[in-house]
Amino acid sequence: MSDPMTYVYGVTRADDTLAERLAALEGVVGAPVHLVPGGDGLALVASRVPAEDFREEVLRRRLEDMDWLTAVARAHHGVVEAVSAHTTVLPLRLATVYLDDTRAREVLDSGSELFTDRLARLSGHVEWGVKVYVDPSAAPETPAAPADAELSPGRSYLRGRRQQQRHRDTAHQAAQRAAEGIEAAGRAYASERARHRVQQGALAEAAGENVVNDAYLVPLEQGEAFRAEVRRAADGLAGVRVEITGPWAPYSFAMVPEETGEAAGTGP
Repeated sequence: MSDPMTYVYGVTRADDTLAERLAALEGVVGAPVHLVPGGDGLALVASRVPAEDFREEVLRRRLEDMDWLTAVARAHHGVVEAVSAHTTVLPLRLATVYLDDTRAREVLDSGSELFTDRLARLSGHVEWGVKVYVDPSAAPETPAAPADAELSPGRSYLRGRRQQQRHRDTAHQAAQRAAEGIEAAGRAYASERARHRVQQGALAEAAGENVVNDAYLVPLEQGEAFRAEVRRAADGLAGVRVEITGPWAPYSFAMVPEETGEAAGTGP
């Protein structure tokens, strides 16, 4: 069996109390969690994981196994949230792996200025996710025009299609008004905003069409006011649903691995 590799969850500040709390925590594949201290008071949150599961060529296949991937994602998120409950954490991408703690520490030290700046920016903030859905079927039906016995079947069909299109257009206009209200709440309460691709296909689990999928970085003390304002954005707008989730660790506002000079996924 080859030597274990180092799986990294995120970057935080070195903290003896946090280290003690992490010692009782199980991470990915049930591995114990520990801190890898670096320079400038920074530390990596990490676990030692079996190389036979996380070597680059094996990991590519593993990431296609949805059961395995789901278990890893839940464990990764659980560790990040545990750290976030105690202090500021800069979450790293799922399955960021290095050969050992020494190599992971080298990457931490090489990016210490960037990591320090990002941690300072995120300190005292949390992430809220906001999605807007359009569901024309939930809006009241437009009164149908009186039947005209002289209309041919083709013309009757086209008139029905035009009514359906007007119905969809009305719902999308209402969603735009909701989005504008949410953006106003963001300007009032959030420090930053991140736009994500709208969810479609297998990712679109909720009913309706996802037209907005954003994240907001909000100071802790402004969180409840922001949430209340976002919820009000769809008041009185039929066919529109607003979903707000959080507070979360600031996943959308952490750097991507490429910014540290490493490729995504596994490190050398």
